[in-house]
Amino acid sequence: MTSTETGSGSADRIIESFHDAGNTALESVRKFLDIVDGVFPDVRADNGPRQQIIDSAFKMTEELVGASTQLAEKIVKASQDALGKAEKEGRRLSEKS
Repeated sequence: MTSTETGSGSADRIIESFHDAGNTALESVRKFLDIVDGVFPDVRADNGPRQQIIDSAFKMTEELVGASTQLAEKIVKASQDALGKAEKEGRRLSEKS
């Protein structure tokens, strides 16, 4: 296995970890909404307290997942950059030998 394949596999694992974290966050919101449904009756009031709580929970989750995705992208980019620099340095050193 080459270092590029290893780097790609690492990137895939990082992305998968953040994907799993996003799914966990969405599941948490679903559980939260179940609680809201049990506490606040659905009176179909436009923009009532129940709907405001639900909207707020989804917005918060979207922001958390978005932040996690951005972090994952930055980690992958930094890893790829570091791998590229290490490969260039390795080639440079082997050419000197």
